[in-house]
Amino acid sequence: MLKQQRVEYIQQKLQTLYPTQPIPLDHKDPYTLLVAVLLSAQCTDERVNQVTPALFELADNPFDMAEQTVEAIKAIIRPCGLSPQKSKAIKILSGMLVERYDGEVPQDMDALEELPGVGHKTASVVMSQAFGVPAFPVDTHIHRLAQRWGLTNGKNVTQTEKDLKRLFPIESWNALHLQIIYYGREYCSARGCDGTVCEICTTCYPNRKHPKKVKKP
Repeated sequence: MLKQQRVEYIQQKLQTLYPTQPIPLDHKDPYTLLVAVLLSAQCTDERVNQVTPALFELADNPFDMAEQTVEAIKAIIRPCGLSPQKSKAIKILSGMLVERYDGEVPQDMDALEELPGVGHKTASVVMSQAFGVPAFPVDTHIHRLAQRWGLTNGKNVTQTEKDLKRLFPIESWNALHLQIIYYGREYCSARGCDGTVCEICTTCYPNRKHPKKVKKP
């Protein structure tokens, strides 16, 4: 199967499996999504969704969150891991949103990436899921599957993002990044598939005899 054939097949298959793509992190607006995505670093979405109700009961907007102590925030988000860094980032970025943007989350990649605790992937998620701006957030799961499916050479997540953006039409990016995540969790997980098990892997590479070695980001 040529690369373009793989691209078309993968997109069609994922659209059939996941015609709708609910956002996995519970939130009510761009600010609560931003905080939830920040908390999801090295943590499962399920755990974040268990923690955020108590956090947003404490404060669900940057004005109130900026008034909280780091210790109060940390006590709630501890189950998410990295709580010292994340609690400090949440408090500081909330203050920055109040001071710089009147409490609004900016619809701008560069402005988002200037906020503490917000890297390129987090900013991309917020732009795509909160504002509907085309973006292709690449996490370790998408990085792994893109290599298994022969869509990138897997040097790093930056290169993988560039390769996927080049291969798929821009209007599909926001749906596709969620569809790949869902597929990876259900059929092509790190341990459940090694590049020779799931339907997409075996369809794209029917003659693959050995596990596909993937480069970690």
